[in-house]
Amino acid sequence: MSSNLQQQLQQIIDNKTKPRGALGRLEELALQIGLIQQTTRPVIQQPHIVVFAGDHGIAKTGLVNAYPQEVTAQMVLNFIHGGAAINVFCRQHQLTLRVVDAGVNFDFTSNPTNLITAKVGYGTKNYLTEPAMSVYDAIQAIDKGRNIVNQIAAAGCNCIGFGEMGIGNTSAATLIMSAITGLPVTEFTGRGAGLNNEQLETKINTLQQVFEKHALNTLGEQPIELLSRVGGFEIAMMAGAYLEAVKLKMIVLVDGFIATAALMIANAIYIAEKHRTLVSGWTTLTDHCIFAHTSQEAGHEKILKHLGVSPLLSLSMRLGEGTGAALAMPMIQSAVNFLNEMASFESAGVSNAEHQTPNA
Repeated sequence: MSSNLQQQLQQIIDNKTKPRGALGRLEELALQIGLIQQTTRPVIQQPHIVVFAGDHGIAKTGLVNAYPQEVTAQMVLNFIHGGAAINVFCRQHQLTLRVVDAGVNFDFTSNPTNLITAKVGYGTKNYLTEPAMSVYDAIQAIDKGRNIVNQIAAAGCNCIGFGEMGIGNTSAATLIMSAITGLPVTEFTGRGAGLNNEQLETKINTLQQVFEKHALNTLGEQPIELLSRVGGFEIAMMAGAYLEAVKLKMIVLVDGFIATAALMIANAIYIAEKHRTLVSGWTTLTDHCIFAHTSQEAGHEKILKHLGVSPLLSLSMRLGEGTGAALAMPMIQSAVNFLNEMASFESAGVSNAEHQTPNA
């Protein structure tokens, strides 16, 4: 990363008509976005939210979920028809929404124009008894995620946020986070879509059993194998989407709990492949990402602290769907706008107190 560019950007930011640092996180965002796009005049073009949907075999047991598996397909139809929270926020902020069938246990036969069909399978297998998917399927899902983002970028988008839908996917995210961080499953296990105390205890016990069955403590540095054991098609596809978005120098917004788990998979892949691919100069994918919000889902704040990142918003949300990313998008635009449009002390003819010589 060019230290010269960083110095130029910081000088431009500091010379705007304001006290140094007075715009707080917006100044940090402007600097980060300029470095991502490698320019002192960044732009936001055709911002998108992409929601990946997939089913999880464990959800058929009811051991980790409050809602039946069928709700995944029902919510995808709600996205398609424009009735979900993410639809509302995307319309409000003029964001393009794309919904991806990564592996829903349903046939969307009407073939709506706003649904991307990339189905790897009709949901994963029950990882309580067998691996969730084959290694081949995990790789296929990652590649499809890369291709989807590549096509969106080719159409002119340079700013993207990812969301998800999948009954049971907080459990997959919990197992992934525990395996990669080495922290206990209990650190990340939450109520998901609304488990009561008894159901939460069952979920914790079930996930600890799964963790031990698949020896996940040995797979923290083997992201593809980890995905194949306990991942979801939507999580794998999102991981591929992150990798491609960073490769293309897009501005990437990370949503909530499951989206962060997918980023951790992507980051583990990036670290393993860094010597031959992606963007030189970035130590991890997190350098390239903007974290939209802190989810109320148990464990999300802990994982953000583990990653050493600070989210933009804290609204006690735990919906998923990319809603946090959609709400944070206007802040990204504001950071770019002040960098490009706000007058400098010199251009506005305003005295800069920091540059004045004190009276003798």
